Amino acid sequence: MKIRTSFPYETVHEDVRIPLPDGTRLYARVWRPLADEPVPALLEYLPHRLTDATAPRDRQRHPWYAGHGYASVRVDVRGYGNSEGLPGDAYREAELADGVEVIGWLAGQPWCDGRVGMFGIGRGGSTALRIAARAPGPLRAVVAVCCADDRYDGDLHYMGGALLAAGTHSRAAAMLASAARPPDPLYVGDAWRRMWVTRLEAVEPLVHTWLAHPTRDDYWRTGAVREEYGSVRAAVLAVGGWHDPYRDTVLRLVEHLPGDRVRGVIGPWSHQYPDREPPPGPAIGFLQETLRWWDHHLKDRPTGIMAEPLLRSWLGPSRPSPAPTGSGTAPAPEAPHAAAHPEPTGRWVGDDAWPSPNVTPVTYALQGPPVLVRSPQHTGLDAGHPLPSGGDADLPPDQRAEDAHSACFDFPVPPDAAPLDILGRPRATLALSPGTPSGQVVARLCDVAPDGTSVLVTRGALDLTGAGAGARVVELSATGHTFPPGHRVRLAVSSAYWPWIWPRPDGAGFTLDPGASALLLPVRRPTTDALAFEEPEQAEPLGVTVPTTLDDTETRRPERRIVRDVARGAWRLEVDPRHEGTRVHPDGLEVTEEALETWTITERDPLSAGARSTWTVRLHRPDLPWNVTVETRSEITCTATHFLTSDEVICKDGTEPVFHHTWERRVPRTAG
Repeated sequence: MKIRTSFPYETVHEDVRIPLPDGTRLYARVWRPLADEPVPALLEYLPHRLTDATAPRDRQRHPWYAGHGYASVRVDVRGYGNSEGLPGDAYREAELADGVEVIGWLAGQPWCDGRVGMFGIGRGGSTALRIAARAPGPLRAVVAVCCADDRYDGDLHYMGGALLAAGTHSRAAAMLASAARPPDPLYVGDAWRRMWVTRLEAVEPLVHTWLAHPTRDDYWRTGAVREEYGSVRAAVLAVGGWHDPYRDTVLRLVEHLPGDRVRGVIGPWSHQYPDREPPPGPAIGFLQETLRWWDHHLKDRPTGIMAEPLLRSWLGPSRPSPAPTGSGTAPAPEAPHAAAHPEPTGRWVGDDAWPSPNVTPVTYALQGPPVLVRSPQHTGLDAGHPLPSGGDADLPPDQRAEDAHSACFDFPVPPDAAPLDILGRPRATLALSPGTPSGQVVARLCDVAPDGTSVLVTRGALDLTGAGAGARVVELSATGHTFPPGHRVRLAVSSAYWPWIWPRPDGAGFTLDPGASALLLPVRRPTTDALAFEEPEQAEPLGVTVPTTLDDTETRRPERRIVRDVARGAWRLEVDPRHEGTRVHPDGLEVTEEALETWTITERDPLSAGARSTWTVRLHRPDLPWNVTVETRSEITCTATHFLTSDEVICKDGTEPVFHHTWERRVPRTAG
């Protein structure tokens, strides 16, 4: 990583409040170049607290853009951080309407030339796409990273109609803990506590809404970019990673948006900006690449960005996470983070159209007699994190334990053959009986090495309830992967996948008839490509410090720990999102976070599934003094007919209780 300290422009930054038509003011931080003429503005707009949560990340990129001649602006949405207003649903229309107003405000500033770009990752990227579909006049270009264009089957809620337990629960629990945090008195003054209490009274756990909409109804369709590609007028650079759950968005955007206004990049990354160096990598000069995008679309400069292939993809073999399943031990302190995940080998390839003429669907017929698939309910514990972001235990480990609970079908790549490249969405057509089986089917595509190591390549799921008779088609998530000679392509089919998929009440499984089933792979022919990116660089870091050193072997919990009760056949997965510890910001703010997710199930009882998340957050300014804590607990259990949710929030100002509320809900299990 190159840290850049010298730029074409000197810069200044200031915090401002952007007024909205209803009188609400949004908190914003603006980095601007000292330029003789107005310049285009770049907007990053999301709820994740610009004065603490994203401050280190913001410092890496916003000053960098300002130094290259752009006004780069970071804004908290209403009801979060230091913005006024109330928190609400992650998909609320008011957030989009506010974003359109912010774009208009930026375009009207004397330091802006009227042209605006918008960028973001995750929710920020999804919001940028959704605002682009509203086509505000000043918005000319978007960079959308690791984000969803499909709210239902592409945003960690459902997959093939099956409820994504880990995605839905973890996300809802984290958002509850985020919405309960107060404004910072250093930036809003004495009004912070009044604003906080008013916010807390409006907080509602989002899991209630998400569980109450198990099918693709109007709640999910309204405002989803997948429903309105034709409304997007801005140029879109769509970026994703093969280890990120949102990668299908990139392929859909390059397929459905006009070719003169879209480009796609998918690399070997998890859920992070591609200039960051956590594994699996390698990182690229993402800021430089986006500067080419901005300069072309906002400054009319010939950068060559639109001469690049429509889609640039990384192809190469994958490696499993090195963490041993169920060991209960953390990595040794002398094992550096990068050494745990060696940099992958591979290459960049380009396709000038999507679907690509370089990709041919190839069908592999399954072989063998009918087989009963009745996976134990703990199948899926080696699935890895649903939203990997660089942790040592984020990626799935060796899949042999999962394969043992699945029906597996192997297709060898001959030792003397060329490597087998695939690019796109594999598909499994499965003949199941009885004619109307219940539950769900999960299909995994794995790369099996000569030594037996099984590496997860991609996966898909389908809820079988009400599907009717006939073959079921399971669409697997998109992938770019190389199967080396001597390896085997493996299709593994299971009837359970906990905690990714919430089990249906009937765990009887199904019978799979291989003779009427097939695997379709998008095989890409070899091409000669000369594609490369610059080395990553960023602006100077913020300077957040960690005052205590944690001993991995004695103090820190493992990132992922599996505990088995042999006598009861019970399994518990503990996931530490790695937020623990205190971080001190240069402005004196101390942030302490601890979180733990726990997933429990017994081998033969789908109704034993349970999820629990706890968060503790402390925000402290010794010089004010200011010392607040937020504690949350979120739980989901089930019966055959209902999900049972329980959420609790406790907030304190020092030792004084400010807010305490518990929500208990019974949500009917009608589908998914």
